[in-house]
Amino acid sequence: MAQKAAKQAIFIWEGTDKRGSRKSGELQAGSMAMAKADLRRQGLNPLKVKKKAKPLFGSGGPKGKKITTKDIAIFARQVATMMSSGVPLVQSFEIMAKSVENPNMRNLINSVKGDIEGGSTLADAFRQHPRYFDDLTCSLVHAGEQAGILESLLDKIATYKEKTEALRSKIKKALFYPTAVIVVAFIITAILLIFVIPQFSQLFSGFGADLPALTKFVVQLSEFFQAYWYLVFGGLILVGYAFSQAKKRSRAFRDRIDHISLTLPIIGDILNKAAIARFARTLATMFAAGVPLVEAMESVAGAVGNAKYRDAVIQMRDDVSTGTSMTASMEQVAVFPNMVVQMASIGEEAGSLDKMLNKVADFYEQEVDDAVDALSSLLEPLIMAVLGVLVGGLVIAMYLPIFKMGSVVM
Repeated sequence: MAQKAAKQAIFIWEGTDKRGSRKSGELQAGSMAMAKADLRRQGLNPLKVKKKAKPLFGSGGPKGKKITTKDIAIFARQVATMMSSGVPLVQSFEIMAKSVENPNMRNLINSVKGDIEGGSTLADAFRQHPRYFDDLTCSLVHAGEQAGILESLLDKIATYKEKTEALRSKIKKALFYPTAVIVVAFIITAILLIFVIPQFSQLFSGFGADLPALTKFVVQLSEFFQAYWYLVFGGLILVGYAFSQAKKRSRAFRDRIDHISLTLPIIGDILNKAAIARFARTLATMFAAGVPLVEAMESVAGAVGNAKYRDAVIQMRDDVSTGTSMTASMEQVAVFPNMVVQMASIGEEAGSLDKMLNKVADFYEQEVDDAVDALSSLLEPLIMAVLGVLVGGLVIAMYLPIFKMGSVVM
């Protein structure tokens, strides 16, 4: 069945409606027979149907925007709303496909609809598109289908994705400012060294006197940048490319970067709190859906976003599978604050683990939000200070010889 669902394609058709008027268009289906059946359900008589040689949907480009996590969250919430209103699943997809503006998202919805019409469950249809529906989403949908509470779990998925996407945006914001400071400072310094300082060095060459040490250093640095600017910029680009490739290809390198990032001042504290928030939010969502704890932790390990916490959750999963309580395992891995362990222990004893974990997630998400705001407030004057020191230092170095000449004349 999965193989049949995987062969989704776009078909070009020509036919007539009930009045005999000629019609044509495109539709998506798992086979030509399914395409004809779909046309007949729409009250059309298919005369000619052929497969169109075109990708099902892409990652973006001029014909459609990239499908984002926000798009998936909106999709899940719309399906949940229509199902709770009594609209059949396939009809829900048809309504959404007609209303969505992004062609790539429309094709994704039609692909899922075609899978379901071919006999697949919604969870199996989602699994055909792992790029957009992760294991956690598929597991929750499967649990919802088994328990008959699909619309409730789709709503939980939408809420979960909205909160995790908001948290991810805050982390990006926190990392953007330090990067911006470094990049802006480097660009301004390079412009001054390559284009401005040489004008002063030509002026100084006719002085016939020794230049101050700071001025000599800046002039020599300027000469180096003028002669080897392509090596400097090329080296930085090469280092950046090598770093990205190593991070993409080597899991050990990614894990090492994750561990180091947690030890960075200010940023490390934000990343730690964000990982704890993702752990609590993901586990709470899956536990509330009735997913067994050991199975839930497999999805949680992939959702925490950091190798240190991923390894800790995997260790917890192994401990829980052998009969250890979750809170005892949390204490053993020693990566969670005492407050998190105590709240999880209370929730485990009271049978309200999901509620306690949601409270933990709310608390740490707010902590991340406050930390990012504080970092933004701190970095705004820091950017001015760094640029002031760099630009001011270069200006002072260029004017020192002029000040020295003025004192000699006087």
